[in-house]
Amino acid sequence: MNHIDFSLVDWSRAQFALTACYHWIFVPLTLGLSFIIAFMETIYVKTGDEEWKRLTKFWMTLFGINFAIGIATGLILEFEFGTNWSNYSWFVGDIFGAPLAIEGIMAFFMETTFIAVMFFGWNKVGKKFHLLSTWLVAIGSNLSALWILVANGWMQLPEGMKFNPDTARNEMVDFWKVLFSPVAINKFLHTVSAGYVLAAIFVIGVSSWFLLKNRDVLYAKRSIIVAACFGLLASVFVMFTGDGSARAVAHHQPMKFAAMENLYMGQQNAPLAAFGILKADPTAPGHKKMDFKYLVEIPDVLSYMAFLNPNAYVPGIYDLVHGNPAHGIPSYNERIAKGETAINSLAAYKRARLAGNDSLAKVSLATFEANYNNFGYGYYANRDVHELIPSIPTSFYSFRIMVFLGLHFFALLLVVLILTVRNRIESKKIILYTALWTIPLAYIASMLGWIVAEVGRQPWVIQDILPTIAAVSQLKASSVQLTFWLFAVFFTALLIAEIGIMLKQIKKGFTV
Repeated sequence: MNHIDFSLVDWSRAQFALTACYHWIFVPLTLGLSFIIAFMETIYVKTGDEEWKRLTKFWMTLFGINFAIGIATGLILEFEFGTNWSNYSWFVGDIFGAPLAIEGIMAFFMETTFIAVMFFGWNKVGKKFHLLSTWLVAIGSNLSALWILVANGWMQLPEGMKFNPDTARNEMVDFWKVLFSPVAINKFLHTVSAGYVLAAIFVIGVSSWFLLKNRDVLYAKRSIIVAACFGLLASVFVMFTGDGSARAVAHHQPMKFAAMENLYMGQQNAPLAAFGILKADPTAPGHKKMDFKYLVEIPDVLSYMAFLNPNAYVPGIYDLVHGNPAHGIPSYNERIAKGETAINSLAAYKRARLAGNDSLAKVSLATFEANYNNFGYGYYANRDVHELIPSIPTSFYSFRIMVFLGLHFFALLLVVLILTVRNRIESKKIILYTALWTIPLAYIASMLGWIVAEVGRQPWVIQDILPTIAAVSQLKASSVQLTFWLFAVFFTALLIAEIGIMLKQIKKGFTV
């Protein structure tokens, strides 16, 4: 693999990360705000109170602005699979493309069809049909997320497929195994519930601005009550789904789990690093070992979090790289050897087929299938095995900041709800300012969740089967670099435009 253009790999990854991060700025608000709007309109239909209708229309306008701009980044993101990651698309397109196709045919069409009724049908259809349209938009938005996250979950735990050696493509053999993968289910539930919390924080923060300005007080309070109730329930759910997600990572992506915790040597009764400051060990091989400059631990919690057993053994980075026979953990060099065998056996199978040697082809295929689970490691033959370790500081700090912010959100939602119900929220200026400035923190927490998920699994595009160095298209790095900067300018302009339009709409208020 000496011919690898690492500049191409790095710029391709950077461009995809740029597009994904910008896209994710818009998605979580859409997921949660759609349901908050549906709840508000339900109250309007039940009560006939026109003030709830004005409330619904106000938040619906902000939803529409966010939704429209989010589509642009989402479309570009999908096109990049074919332009920058064509080897990946060829290798797994039969599987990865299926949930994306379902997302487009079923979920996206549903939400875009009924969004027209939701925005323009107020005086053209009945109240109940309009309400149904609003709920279908909310459900459609979240179904879109389901299929996209199923596709992403499959990349983290590739199941339900079989490799076709004649076409060099993975083919789906069990759709339900792909759909109900434990990684996919946990990822979907945790991601959408985190989006609900972000939307609740957004509504409460904007409403707090109105209270600070002493404008539209009744509308702001009603918005806060709906959003806080919705957000609190979502916050509790985020905690449970986060626990499930961490356990799925521990079982299926042990290196990511070890990097999240900076667990270098495996341990029984492993403690959880509640808080820590890392320092590099420059004498370690590959310079990937991180020590703790400062550490606060909770005994046994990491073992319990990973395996529901405080006495369980949690493998560390050293175990995974160098192996631990006592716990049945092969070394990366062993896995690389098996990966090489798989790659060479696939090539031998193709040569035998071309030569018409069916017996040799059968033997080569059997050898390939026996080693296929380590196929991706073969691309790291004659390379430093420490390249298979993800960025430990990025994973460790991102995970903890995300968790601490999540606790802050829960506390804020609870306090704001209590104060609003007791009719004391207007006098608590510090709480209102905190709510307002928590809006960007919610976006940071949401982005950090994806950083943990994606940086933590590097260098894999498909866990253990296809690394980034084998997934990129054969392009010039300069071409990808150029489009990176073009997209950076374009997406930044879109973001500035969205913020400007939303601020202008917010300043108009509820009663316009």
